[in-house]
This record gives sequence, C-alpha cells and structure tokens, in this order.
Amino acid sequence: MRVALFATCLGDTLFPDAVRATLRVLERLGCQVDFPTGQTCCGQMHTNTGYHEQAVPAVRAFVSAFDGYDHVVAPSGSCVGSIRHQHGIVAEHGGGRKLAEAVERVSPRVYELSEFLVDVLGVTDVGAYFPHRVTYHPTCHSLRMLRVGDKPRRLLRAVRGIRLIELSEAEQCCGFGGTFALKNPDVSVAMGADKTRHVRETGAEVLCAGDSSCLMHIGGLLNRRREGIRTMHLAEILASTEEER
Repeated sequence: MRVALFATCLGDTLFPDAVRATLRVLERLGCQVDFPTGQTCCGQMHTNTGYHEQAVPAVRAFVSAFDGYDHVVAPSGSCVGSIRHQHGIVAEHGGGRKLAEAVERVSPRVYELSEFLVDVLGVTDVGAYFPHRVTYHPTCHSLRMLRVGDKPRRLLRAVRGIRLIELSEAEQCCGFGGTFALKNPDVSVAMGADKTRHVRETGAEVLCAGDSSCLMHIGGLLNRRREGIRTMHLAEILASTEEER
C-alpha cells in the first residue's frame, strides 16, 4: 500500500504539529508514508470564491504530485472535501480531458484522517493515551461534505485516559468558513461566540476538531476571552502516548 501525506497550506505554514502528528499515527499503524515535495495548495480558496479557471494550476499540481499513490491522507476535512467535490468542477473549466481523467483517478483516493483510519485501515484504537477532559467540534466540511459521521468520536472514545464530553449544538458552524470570516466578520464572530459558549459549558480542558482552520477561529476567540481551554487537532490527541507523558 503506497500512502502519501498531504500537509495542506494551513498545516504547512501555521499548524505543522497536526501534520507531524498525522505522520506519527500512520507510521505507528505500520504505514509506509511518502511526502511528495511537489505538493502545494489544493486550490480551495479559489474554487470557494468562484475562481475556477485560476484554480486549474493548483489542481494540476495536486494530481501531478499524488498520482500513483493508493491513498492520500490529510489532516483536513475542508481540503479533502474540496479535492473530492470541487476538483472535477475545476477540471471542466479549462483543464482539458487529460486533467479531468487525472482528477477522476486521484480524487477518490484522498481521505481525511479519521476516514482513512476507520474505513481503510479498519481501526479505532490507535494506541493513544490522553488523560484529559476533551470535547469535539465536528467541522462543516467533514460533517456535510465528507459525511464522516461518528468516526472521529469513535477514535477519541478508544483513547485511554480520555474523558470525552459531548458538545451542545455541536453541528452548528463555528463561523469561520474561510473567506466568509473575512467578508462577514461580525456574523463570523457572533457564530464563534456561540460556539465558544458551548465549549466553555462542557468544562473541557481541550477542544478537538479535524480542521486546523476551525480550531484557529475558535481558539482565537477562546484565547481573547482567556477561557483557559486549549485547542488540539484530532491527530495530535491520537498521536499522544503514555510513553510521551
């Protein structure tokens, strides 16, 4: 099985710990993981704002970097959702038949981390240990585009020492939404305030999610309000072991 790791722009530039944690989890489970150095942005920022033709070079670079792998794993439901649901649309806007065929070949092999662990490897217990009170926020793209369902929660429940606390109105959007937060900052902050209130009510020490972008938004609000609640990517909790404590 040839497995490649897709870091994503946000992971590469701002949240490398989530990328490294994803690698540790995969290698712990016996995967031989490659990191194609030709990888770059998946083009989601362009496609989400309607610039399909401008996204063609990014999509072409993606399929060039990851074609030939059995599976591609990323610590981001947002980017994986874009790849699986939008790359085909981009290819139709000036990409040509060759790019469309490459997208059709590559995009179904791209997985968000929890999908890959549960659906492909068939595991929920990854050998993690994390003795803390944790609540989980299901991000919009993973929930609505990828339909990962309870896979992240199943993985978290199998972590030794964890106390997983349900989050009220968990499926409500945190308000980030990429460029939505830039174009509608007041609405975005109001939605984020609702989310942070529900997080605070759980009494959790850690807020967990599968997308660093949402954690960045919610974490910023938590920090400014000095709530004392950490944010951690799902991969970071799954990578944690008793030996590291």
